[in-house]
Parts: sequence; C-alpha cells; structure tokens
Amino acid sequence: MTEFLIRRNPVLEALRGSRREIVRLWVQQGIDRKQIKAIWDTAVSRSIPITQISKQKLSQRVKDSSHQGVALEVGPYVYSDVDDMLALAANQGEKPLLLLLDLLHGPQNIGQLLRTAEICGVHGVIVQDRRAPEITPAVVQFSAGAAEHLLIAQVTNLVSAMRDLKDAGVWLAGLDMDPQAKTLGEIDLDMPLGIVVGHEGQGLRRLVSETC
Repeated sequence: MTEFLIRRNPVLEALRGSRREIVRLWVQQGIDRKQIKAIWDTAVSRSIPITQISKQKLSQRVKDSSHQGVALEVGPYVYSDVDDMLALAANQGEKPLLLLLDLLHGPQNIGQLLRTAEICGVHGVIVQDRRAPEITPAVVQFSAGAAEHLLIAQVTNLVSAMRDLKDAGVWLAGLDMDPQAKTLGEIDLDMPLGIVVGHEGQGLRRLVSETC
C-alpha cells in the first residue's frame, strides 16, 4: 500500500535520503520547472518515474490541495532497530545521542521534535508503538522531511528499552517542568545520552520518569 508525501521540502528530502520505496513523482502541469528544479533533477538522477497531471487531479489524488504542485508516491515508512542507532554512532566515532518520545500524540509536535533532532545530530528516535502515532505523511510534513533521514524505532515497552540502553552505557535525562529539576546547562552532555520527552499534557509517566 502506498501513500503520498506532499509539499516541496518533504518531497525533496525524501528523494534525497529516504529508506522507503519511492514509486512515482507526481507534478502539477504548467508549474514553473525552475521552482522544482532540485526535485525534478533528483528524481531523474534516481530514475524515479515522473507523471504530470492537472492541479485538480493532483489535489484529488492526494486528497489535499496544499501540495505546492508536487507529490511523491511512496511505500510504508521503514522503521529501524535501536541497535542500528548505536551502531551509527559507533561508525561515526561519536557518543550516542538519542531522543525518546513517551506517548506524544500531536503530529505537529512530533514533526517539530524530529526536525530539531536531525539538526542536533541525533543518532535515532525511539517511540513506543502502543498508543503512539505512526510516522504518517503529516508527521513527515511537519518535520520538513527530517523524518525521512532519521533512524526511528518502535518499541513495545519504552521502560524496558530504557533499561536496555542504560545497560549499554547510555545515560537518560527526562524533561520535566519541576522547578527542582536541573537545567540542560547543569548536565554534562558529553556522554552517551538519551533525552526523554513526555506527553504534551501529562508529561512523563511515573515509571518512565523513575527510569531516567
């Protein structure tokens, strides 16, 4: 089953580095080719089929009129394993830097966190698969395509995964609004580190907080 990534930035980033199957690039007829030159050239260089259709038909196909004249038909998102993230850090000669999300729900919040994670050089993102959202086209869009470059793992039990990380030498720091909590400036970040972010309204669950 395929899905559509829309808007120019997410489409370009997916063409540049996505691990998922790319089926076809759909382009609005009559669009100024200069505006999508990087997208077009990247698709051609990767031998991705390109089909041009009217703006109306493109909107109907992707069920969204805010596509900016391009849509990328892709296969399902490809998730990674936590071991892949630790191996990536080792291969780059760096200490692991991970982001763990504890039951966040809003696609916009998740997307923005993924965008920040990529900018900060995070080696991977871990989410709990139960009651947590998939990496949907909406999440990819809000991440400005960053989700297509990141290693993202789904785990059945976040606390269990956190314990495994601690056994592997990764320190865990949970974000908390408690005024007694340390600021990031007070923490030694020069170590294998996992930063844990909680639910938008409830924060970190008790067991998650206690495992940090």
